[in-house]
Amino acid sequence: MGARITLVQGDITTQEVDAVVNAANSGLLGGGGVDGAIHRRGGPEILAECRQLRATSLPDGLPTGQAVATTAGKLPAQHVIHTVGPVYAKSKDRSELLASAYRESLRVADELGARTVAFPAISAGVYGWPMDDAARVAVETVGFTRTAVEEVRFVLFGDDAYEAFTRAAQPAH
Repeated sequence: MGARITLVQGDITTQEVDAVVNAANSGLLGGGGVDGAIHRRGGPEILAECRQLRATSLPDGLPTGQAVATTAGKLPAQHVIHTVGPVYAKSKDRSELLASAYRESLRVADELGARTVAFPAISAGVYGWPMDDAARVAVETVGFTRTAVEEVRFVLFGDDAYEAFTRAAQPAH
């Protein structure tokens, strides 16, 4: 049913996969964290395609929880799937939007024919999502989503993220 989940601690921009998922902002024009790293390493072709999307099909930007693909430029991947995770809010449960970012990214991956996809920990950086909960939502959503993707590789930056995803990926006893 779902893809095989693997965990890697490292740099998502060096992953040799069919598609890399970018934790983008709705403007699609680059930013900090994973987004900035993907744009820097991938080169100007990614930004050029993002600008074209903004000029045509996404004039108001990419809505939270949605996903869209571009070239991967100079990255070792074939495609970049840009998705916008929600900003964490204590006062409101936005976990459905976070789950949607993973589901929609897998839907786009299926449209592209991607069999290997590398994900970052969406919303767990500057968007403030608590790492343990971000990992739980990510692993559960990928595990329950029907997809032709064979391997979902969570590429995690730092010990905290890797350990949180390791805990989330453990089968329940």
